[in-house]
Amino acid sequence: MDIWGQIADGASWALLVAGALFCMAGGVGILRFPDVYTRSHAAGVVDTAGAILILVGLMIQAGLTLITVKLIIILFFLLFTGPAATHALVKAALSGGQMPLTGPRGKGE
Repeated sequence: MDIWGQIADGASWALLVAGALFCMAGGVGILRFPDVYTRSHAAGVVDTAGAILILVGLMIQAGLTLITVKLIIILFFLLFTGPAATHALVKAALSGGQMPLTGPRGKGE
């Protein structure tokens, strides 16, 4: 393996590990945050970023093939559906009467 192949392999593994850490942090946020709004933030932002990092790492591993094109399509699908789903979830919670927690440590006023 040449030097560029090793660099690409190292970069892809770094992206895969970073994406996995982002996804785990998002999972912890979903479990630990106090209300639906902060939980949806953890799911909408952190898990989407983790999935993007994982997909980019897989694209580097795949090289310039049809697999990369499919991964790009999946990436665009995630970029469009993730924020829309989070927005719909938060809007449904607000319409259902779920008020955001305010004040220190999420204590309601």
